[in-house]
Amino acid sequence: MAIGPAVQLTSGKRGALAPLREPVFARIWGASILANFGQLILGVGVAWEMTRLTSSASMVALVQTAMMLPLMLVALPAGAFADMFDRRRLAMLGLGMAAFFGSVLSALAFFQLTSPWILLLACSLIGTGVAIYNPAWQSSIGEQVKSQDLPAAIALGTISYNVARSFGPAIGGLIVLAAGAQAAFAVNALAYLPLILAFFLWKRGKVVSRLPPERITRAIISGARFAFHSHPIRTVLARAFIFGLAGATASALAPLIARDLLGGDASIYGILLGASGVGAVTGALMINIFRERFSAERATAMLAILGGLALVAIGFSRSLPLTCLGLYFTGGTGMLTIALFNISVQISVPRWVTARALSLYSSSLTGGIAFGAWFWGNIANSWSVETAIIASGLFMLATPLFALFLPLPDVTQAGSEPVPIVNEPEVALAINMRSGPLVIEIEYRIDPKDARAYYNAMLDIQRTRLRNGGFNWSITRDIGDPTLWIERYHLPTWADYLRMRDRFTQADLDAQAAVDMFIMPGEPKRIRRGLERPFGSVRWKVDTPDPHADGVVYTGP
Repeated sequence: MAIGPAVQLTSGKRGALAPLREPVFARIWGASILANFGQLILGVGVAWEMTRLTSSASMVALVQTAMMLPLMLVALPAGAFADMFDRRRLAMLGLGMAAFFGSVLSALAFFQLTSPWILLLACSLIGTGVAIYNPAWQSSIGEQVKSQDLPAAIALGTISYNVARSFGPAIGGLIVLAAGAQAAFAVNALAYLPLILAFFLWKRGKVVSRLPPERITRAIISGARFAFHSHPIRTVLARAFIFGLAGATASALAPLIARDLLGGDASIYGILLGASGVGAVTGALMINIFRERFSAERATAMLAILGGLALVAIGFSRSLPLTCLGLYFTGGTGMLTIALFNISVQISVPRWVTARALSLYSSSLTGGIAFGAWFWGNIANSWSVETAIIASGLFMLATPLFALFLPLPDVTQAGSEPVPIVNEPEVALAINMRSGPLVIEIEYRIDPKDARAYYNAMLDIQRTRLRNGGFNWSITRDIGDPTLWIERYHLPTWADYLRMRDRFTQADLDAQAAVDMFIMPGEPKRIRRGLERPFGSVRWKVDTPDPHADGVVYTGP
């Protein structure tokens, strides 16, 4: 549950540390390291306290589920809010929630009022605050650094988390050993405060949109529909869930590995997580190498094989050095795989839906981890810890087979930026932003000999319309005039139509150009925009006053 952005692109010629020249980003990045330390110390404290309160392996594994589940359930609404409202305030709200519930957990632990279910509830509430914070932070980085430094800035966020991951668990283990779990909970609550202050000091410029924000329900639906109708995103989300499911044992069962397989205490648990964190830092530093030398599919297959073998070795090991080596490799391969998936998401989506796409990716990955933690925890409870770890390793070894029917897409960054549409629609009716439903009809005149090629090109247009907000898309061919084709789709309101126009990217325009090349010479396409069931655009009776007689007929950007 990282307090920081996910990896995006390579650092470029300006250098990996160039974003730190920006004071706002440098303050937030430095404070995020402290918050990450607190988050990881919390995880150690809760997991070890759970082993003290119960001997159930499934309950111990549910700690991971409780921390990850909010990221799955809250991420999409949080991403929608981040795309719609002030990301600075939203980030502060999420961090404030995490700090508050962390303080409550610390107080309960101090008075010896904790129980297994209270620990799980507290983890879920703290995780909810982090889930609200994450998409707001990730999608605001572009406002804090120059555009050429954005890839390096996002990579620095990953480094900050994994630096904390390298030492945070070991420090957490020492804190638990020296002062008890309540001290770890208190440190976690305090660690959010510098990050809240860093966001408070950020004087974010006012971002004025030409259109009013979408309603939250509509924004969530728009983000979900974009992902559903985008084959690259849909594939990456499925693969991320499968990966999370297969690899959940490394972190979820780590306290049981320390206690049952190695006979250790909280300090051993911290050492194991530290080894995993060092591996993750190593993996983060190798992202550019893997991206340059291997395709995404080949790289993830290699990493799955290496990670699966490491999990199997951990299951058989009773030696601390060997187990640390195995966790080093699971940490490194896991970080690289997550980074490669994240890159595929970020360079496949236009900017208007970035936060929501990242939230869906986070939901898929953390959902897989949460479900996997529960599943493997039950296997450990019914059989043994080593059986669960070995079985998850074998499953990880089998994950490259999913490429047979879920191959990772080859994606590029080209065409993902919005392109303004200069021509304005002709409007003669008195309509406002809420007028609708709207029906768009586009007539094409196509030579019959080009019908098949035109139809195939229109399938790309279908995906474009549905991704950008259209509903009920269809295409018809006139039975009395074989050259006449009519594309038709709906939008809920006039505002949704204007938003669709703002969402066009160069890739969308290229798809439209590929269709337009089939139009017969001298036969321009005709576009009709109409209100379906146009209640309010006509007077109820002939003598009813017309309120729009002298009004504005078009409210647009």
